[in-house]
Amino acid sequence: MEPFKRWRQRAKQLKLEVYALYLAYRDPRVPWHAKVFVACVVGYALSPIDLIPDPVPILGYLDDLVLLPLGVLAARRMIPTAVLREGRLRAEAVIQEGRPVNRIAAIVIVAIWLALGGATVWFLARHARPTN
Repeated sequence: MEPFKRWRQRAKQLKLEVYALYLAYRDPRVPWHAKVFVACVVGYALSPIDLIPDPVPILGYLDDLVLLPLGVLAARRMIPTAVLREGRLRAEAVIQEGRPVNRIAAIVIVAIWLALGGATVWFLARHARPTN
């Protein structure tokens, strides 16, 4: 059972890091390019839709096990150390208190996915050419 305990601990740490990135994103000391990248990483982490669907054998969990941690690592390098440290402390406090995570952010993320899907359908319908 030892490996499962380690994986669970790493998953908790990743959740903490993603929330800390979200809090750091809101800080004015973070450069704009870092905010854009962090918004993409946090949005993807909170999104119910994966780049590679989980039912796809092996590859389905690739994004959760590789892409997300790499995105978090890259985002951490873009944020000033003091800002990230403050974000981690606030994230730990929020998680320990058991306060709910912002549902509005989740709704916005789902709305973005739906808008992108709708735009794709519109584009394909408008530019599809008949084969005859």
